[in-house]
Amino acid sequence: MSGRFAGSADPRSRADGLGWVCRAVFGDARIALTVGGAPPAGHRAVARYAVVPSLSRPRFLLPLGASRVTAASLLAYNALRPPRVRAVRAALGGLSRLGAAGPAFPTLTVSVPAGTCPADVVLAARLALDLGGAPLHAACGVRPPDPNHKPTLQLFAADGRPRGYAKIGWNGATRALVAAEAAALRALGALGGAPGHPVTPRLLTEVHWSGQVVAVVEPLPPRVRGLPVTDPPSAEALLAVARRARPPAAPRPLAGSPFLSRLAAEASRAASADPAGARAIAGVADLERRHGDTAVEFGHWHGDWVPWNLGRHAGRLVAWDWEHSGADVPLGLDLAHDAFQRALVLRGEPAAAAARAVDTQLDRYGGRLGLGPAQRRLVADAYLLELWLRTWRLADAGAGWNAALHPALLQVMAERSGRIRTYRHADGR
Repeated sequence: MSGRFAGSADPRSRADGLGWVCRAVFGDARIALTVGGAPPAGHRAVARYAVVPSLSRPRFLLPLGASRVTAASLLAYNALRPPRVRAVRAALGGLSRLGAAGPAFPTLTVSVPAGTCPADVVLAARLALDLGGAPLHAACGVRPPDPNHKPTLQLFAADGRPRGYAKIGWNGATRALVAAEAAALRALGALGGAPGHPVTPRLLTEVHWSGQVVAVVEPLPPRVRGLPVTDPPSAEALLAVARRARPPAAPRPLAGSPFLSRLAAEASRAASADPAGARAIAGVADLERRHGDTAVEFGHWHGDWVPWNLGRHAGRLVAWDWEHSGADVPLGLDLAHDAFQRALVLRGEPAAAAARAVDTQLDRYGGRLGLGPAQRRLVADAYLLELWLRTWRLADAGAGWNAALHPALLQVMAERSGRIRTYRHADGR
């Protein structure tokens, strides 16, 4: 961080999560950030935050000045959170309602030069203009710096009503994800709802701000509840996502499809940037050799269809986080992703076991999507290659390699195609 206020007391100079979040949310050098003190001479305070629970272990930036807002930032959508997190937030929310949150924690003051319009330098003030002009209060979680994570602002009206969630794309990887979600939500909003399609939050605004891409998404329904991880996947919802209110598309061979062409082009780019990309080129060739003549229906996919991105409200399925959504993919990729991520994330299994879980889930539920045995094998193999290329895209854009997926996925794909080889290098060579 450079600028007038980047001294040792400025939290933007920190290397931890608080510094990372402050650089993303308060990046303009005209903003002064002070902890536990008054604004500098010639500045006026425009926002104050409680740093919870401490400067040494920051977890939240809670807006101060309106107890209803402070409480709402902790209690909104608490039912979607894990039990331990829910309990902590509930306790802090109770303190906030009593007005005790501010004095209990260090205070971060945000100030701007006298005579400066806050909307010119402070992101939350800028977003308030797009959302009707009334003042907004922003809360933000604090997590360790990660090039694949996006700071997210919860935006509230003065009475504590949620107004939106602002995702901040701050590097190459996260800017691409935020822009992709904005495009997906814009397209889904134009559909006006389709039979069987999950409820999807609307895109409220998208802004480009100081080199960042910021998308503000409509709040979820207040009484939404998380989807139990034991619930089976909904074939109706997956088909609705894939078809977007259109009739079923005629199956087409994988060979010559835009999907295969895209994989080939991405593998070629990966090979030009990283030695591991040569394995992706081989993976594309294997996919075409083994499944090129297999015909399958192509359509859209959510791209991150997992229980923690799904909920229920008023009897309907709700789906959020559309950052990886895309078109022209084989029907069934969301079903494969659901199985892989449940195994990898929820059960802590390695990539090879997660790939077997994909096969099992496709065999169990693929028929409900109209997938026969040949289509199910195509979808499984195509998904693993798609997932490795996603992993490479994020790494190439600055997020770094996901150690759970690279080079393990390359090994899995080689074994499934019969090209068994043990990779001895971290780059997959």
